[in-house]
Amino acid sequence: MTRRIDNPDTDADVALRGLLDSSPRKCFVMVAGAGSGKTTSVIKALDHVSKKHGDDLRKRSQKVACITYTEIAVGEIWGDVGSNDLFHVSTIHSFLWSLARPFQKDIAAWVKRRIEEKLLELNQERDNFGSRVRQSTRDRNQRDIARLEEHGRAVGNIKRFKYESGSDYGNGSLGHDDIIKMVPQFVLERPLLGTIIAQKYPFFFIDESQDTFPQVVAALKVVARQAPGRFCVGFIGDPMQQIYVHGVGDIPLEEGWQRITKPENFRCPVKVLSTINRIRADGDGLKQTRGRQYESDGVWHAVEGAVDMFVLPANAQRDANLARVRSWLATKYSDALWTSDSKEADVRVLVIVHRMAAARLGFLDLYGAFHDDAPESFSTGFREGNAWALKPFLEVLVPLVRASALGQRSEVMRVLRTYCPLLDKEYLHSAEKPAEILASLKESVDNLACMTAPTSNSSVLDVLQFAERVQLLNLDERIKLHMAPAPPREPDTGGTPMTTAQGITTGEDDKEGAAMKAYFACPAKQLMGYLTYINDESPYSTQQGIKGAEFERVIVIIDDEEGRHFQFSYDKLLGLKEPSRTDLENRQQGKETILDRTRRLFYVCCSRARKGLAIVLYAGDVQSATTTLKNSGLVDATSVYTLDTLS
Repeated sequence: MTRRIDNPDTDADVALRGLLDSSPRKCFVMVAGAGSGKTTSVIKALDHVSKKHGDDLRKRSQKVACITYTEIAVGEIWGDVGSNDLFHVSTIHSFLWSLARPFQKDIAAWVKRRIEEKLLELNQERDNFGSRVRQSTRDRNQRDIARLEEHGRAVGNIKRFKYESGSDYGNGSLGHDDIIKMVPQFVLERPLLGTIIAQKYPFFFIDESQDTFPQVVAALKVVARQAPGRFCVGFIGDPMQQIYVHGVGDIPLEEGWQRITKPENFRCPVKVLSTINRIRADGDGLKQTRGRQYESDGVWHAVEGAVDMFVLPANAQRDANLARVRSWLATKYSDALWTSDSKEADVRVLVIVHRMAAARLGFLDLYGAFHDDAPESFSTGFREGNAWALKPFLEVLVPLVRASALGQRSEVMRVLRTYCPLLDKEYLHSAEKPAEILASLKESVDNLACMTAPTSNSSVLDVLQFAERVQLLNLDERIKLHMAPAPPREPDTGGTPMTTAQGITTGEDDKEGAAMKAYFACPAKQLMGYLTYINDESPYSTQQGIKGAEFERVIVIIDDEEGRHFQFSYDKLLGLKEPSRTDLENRQQGKETILDRTRRLFYVCCSRARKGLAIVLYAGDVQSATTTLKNSGLVDATSVYTLDTLS
């Protein structure tokens, strides 16, 4: 038995077991707040179904589906339930593809319709071009039309479609977005597919349901209506933790469905629990109970914890003042780990956007090159750490520098053997003096370390040219293409050119070239800070990127001015700025507002803390903000501090 299954039952766990044993079967929605042990409830439910219904399900060749949001969560659940062949645990994309894959003719028909829809959009765009539209934009439109027409002709010859990360219809590849659009549509249009789902997976659990796509929820509700009493679909999640635009959020109950609430919080100490309940009070009103506890001599005691709020001036001294906050916390609580950036200290500084972390970790130029008017694929690849333009540094050059600095000669040789053409077996066999090659490579790695050192002025282009010249690696042809001198261009007189922040005149077609030019100009030393960030070796994370995680010490940075995020406004949420007319109209019409989104994000951030929580607000008017926050009840009025306190 796993530790989670052995955990004491909550009222929600008991209620869920009763529901799973009901006949006819019922569907349900479980709302479980942050720190409630939601995944524990899922694992307990799986274990119960296996024990109580497993034999009957196996006789019928049926399984229990458990769908969650990420591959990490899939691995976590598998780790607890073991290799039980009764369960199908996967991400939603993988599951949907497993349903659709056998229906290849239907997939081909859907792809043809999808291509026709995209062609219609492109043709309408072309027909609406005005006289001032640039020629490069017209050319791009024509190329997209030609490409899709070519894909349309190729679809009929594709014998089998496959699921990959991105779409390439001409080669039979469907991407993530295609799967989410296509399969729920199949379920809605083909009752047979819904019957198959209900027959094969009579118990169907959706973990992190607030982030599930609305069309997926709609499709599963259709399946439940088609198989009343024979299909149990359960949505387990927390609407207050829905922070992505695509998520469905709260899921209304259908007739006969049951709602189960799990209010316990096993993570947050008493003071943090009070703060997150205050944040949530103006949302769905769920009040969480219990809080983190510890056992002493057989008696359970509440962990008091700490919440402090700092109102600081929004000026050029932000980072220096943040350091003063951390030092003050370390002194007040006799806890030196507040000032440590080591992973073992378990301190997490939560910023609203990656740009704020980039500024603090010294890779702001690099961030700008991949985000300021760059193609979306560049921005996504940068955030995920897999952009093709960065791979020479991420896979070869930075690992070489790091291993060399640590004296890890075996790791240096492993990287070189993998990527360096000079160590190719055939080349070494034909070389006259292999020892000289190794000596030359050592010198090259030493020079590489100098070029990426904190005091170096070498650019990314300088390092790439050097690495290619001394044959540390073979560069991607796409990178080499951008490194080559650009041929003379005819002036484009089709309209007013766009100018990026770097002063590069560019049309829509030239975004990649402009981004690569800005990237090449970046200081190479910034790659070190970037790698520290994406490898989670720094205390910084974005507020959107830590849902599901927990840390001993949490610092939440509130800074609307530096964050510049149009989807969120802490100033409005905290009453420091009046809602706009649009905000008020959306509220009156029952639509989501910027206050709703910000409240959910704030709740997610503050509910990560297991020991201490510090909220740092950078304000234009410190005095006014301090008065407002002391009266808000968000934290104890005596725990709201200003720069004077830190002095």
